[in-house]
Amino acid sequence: MSSAAFWNGKADKYFEQPIKSPEIYEQKLEITRRHMRPGDRVFEFGCGTGGTAILHAGHVREIVATDISDRMIEIGWREAQKAGLSNVHFEAVSMEDYVADAPFDMVLGLSILHLIKDRRAAIAKAYDMLKPGGCFISGTVCLGDRHNWLRLVIPLMQLVGAAPYVAFLKETDLVRELEDAGFEVEERYRPAEYIAPFLVCRKPSL
Repeated sequence: MSSAAFWNGKADKYFEQPIKSPEIYEQKLEITRRHMRPGDRVFEFGCGTGGTAILHAGHVREIVATDISDRMIEIGWREAQKAGLSNVHFEAVSMEDYVADAPFDMVLGLSILHLIKDRRAAIAKAYDMLKPGGCFISGTVCLGDRHNWLRLVIPLMQLVGAAPYVAFLKETDLVRELEDAGFEVEERYRPAEYIAPFLVCRKPSL
């Protein structure tokens, strides 16, 4: 099963699921908005059904939100229309295949980097898509920091189509990859070890 087909099958259930930790989610929204300006153009990859993009739309000029799942994107468009938003644009495309027509002020990669096989390429592309001084914000599940028992379970789930590709990386590995790409990590939010690290990274100004 392809990754797109897997997430197409999960899209409706994903949309219906409540947020597990609302207080932590709100804190992440607040951290992100501290780095947003009204005139910003924002790009999000792996946007899922677009909930976060929709919540941020009122704080910036434009958000382009992408996902490999057609069904996720359909739901995103539907919810944006319900909210009366005209500055959020959804597109079913991978980070690898997306072609930017102009640089962005901010790139968001939320709960996605651990699901991308060529993570370094995705990070490098995020860097290239940003204006000098632009901001890349990521929240990445780091299973390598704990849950090593999942190394046995997830491959079995993948054999029956019950799990996608998942990387077992550590936060230290992620930070190193971000810094290798040229980013400066300027803020970290991780209220507990079991919470995915939320990192604010900056592309140096010229």
